[in-house]
Amino acid sequence: MPQIHLRAEDGDYAPLVLLPGDPNRARRIAERFDEASVRTVNEHRGLLGFTGTFRGIPVSVQTSGMGTPSLSIVVEELLRLGARRLIRVGTCGGIAMGLGTGDLVIATGACPVDGSTRTYLHGEPYAPVADFDLTRALVDAAGEAGVAAQTGLVASVDVFYNPDDDYAKRWRERGVLAFEMEASALFFLAARNGVQAACALTVSDVLSEEVTTEESYLPLEELERAIDRMIDVALVAGTGSA
Repeated sequence: MPQIHLRAEDGDYAPLVLLPGDPNRARRIAERFDEASVRTVNEHRGLLGFTGTFRGIPVSVQTSGMGTPSLSIVVEELLRLGARRLIRVGTCGGIAMGLGTGDLVIATGACPVDGSTRTYLHGEPYAPVADFDLTRALVDAAGEAGVAAQTGLVASVDVFYNPDDDYAKRWRERGVLAFEMEASALFFLAARNGVQAACALTVSDVLSEEVTTEESYLPLEELERAIDRMIDVALVAGTGSA
């Protein structure tokens, strides 16, 4: 039956679903599907969803929105509709030394600094991690495409414009590569439901004691080119169609 937010039926989504936050990116991903295979499966609330094939293999893309509250709703409903392999394809703010705008980050785990994951866990300690096999597929696909990728921890946060002067420094010293806003809930929900989840992120800006998000944010055309590289890596990794 149709879900409250994803007005789709059983069978409308492929087992593999890519999860961009931005509906425009969902359209961009669907344009890579095999010609004439694409159909719209959701438009409700602007949460665009499409299903088709990529090199003959069924795949869907579903907008998750921004932040873990929105992503959690979308993922809970996707799981009810049969999704079994979920890949977040998003952007992040780089905080690790040497990480630059346009770089690719593949998250192995996400520090749950967000409210949704904390709510699911009743405040209990937990380490949300990505599925190893799906993450390994992303790393391998990036290598085969000649795209350098850094793997490691990200932190899932609720506040984009954090006012604390030492915020990036504190998390950098804990070995975190970047800030993003959805991965912790994705990894938790996947683990709870026995499905696979992974996360690929394009560095859209860098945060340090010397530079701010606004000063470092990539020009739109450069950001789109970097995101396109990430999307291609995720599609190959998810479908195993290298």
